[in-house]
Amino acid sequence: MDQHQYMLLIYQVPSQPSAARVSVWRELKKIGALYLQQSVCILPATDALVAALQKITERITELSGTYHLLPLHTLPEAEDNKIVDAFIAQSNLQYDEIIEDCDVNFSKEVEFETYRQNFTYAEAEEIRQDLDKIRRWYDRVVERDLFGAARRDDALRSIERCEKLLEEFEEKVFLRQEEDESQDPSSEDARKRLHPRRSERRGGHSKPL
Repeated sequence: MDQHQYMLLIYQVPSQPSAARVSVWRELKKIGALYLQQSVCILPATDALVAALQKITERITELSGTYHLLPLHTLPEAEDNKIVDAFIAQSNLQYDEIIEDCDVNFSKEVEFETYRQNFTYAEAEEIRQDLDKIRRWYDRVVERDLFGAARRDDALRSIERCEKLLEEFEEKVFLRQEEDESQDPSSEDARKRLHPRRSERRGGHSKPL
């Protein structure tokens, strides 16, 4: 099999303030770093990731920390396989979280608002924003998924199901709006359905988790 090249980062940041350590951890996770143990992580040695690591090491220095950034050009095949498997498992876990968000949170949200007959443009727009967030999340995970994790396609199919649910909801909103607009627009009920206040849309109830 082809050998992969990696960059190994070993770093230490002062324990206080804790926000400094968290910021470094957050930036490393953002680019897809795999932690082998505390303050020791590894990344494939692509040009983009090496450049990102350079910026992070500069940040570590600014925080009065220390680091070693070591290139790993050759690993025993068994070790390389373990690292690749760990990266794939990390990506699959993130895809599973996206699938759960789609199949539980998003789907239940559409189901709940459909049950309430809350067919307003404001609600459809809010649900659309939720789906856009999920799509951006998926795109970030794909960008970090350098080894083609198997759950990628499953996550995409879940997003496509969400899109279908939203399209069906938006169609109901459209039909409701047509119905309301054909009535007397000065009526209080029509105005509320066309331009509901947030408290009225929620009906005094929080959304299901």
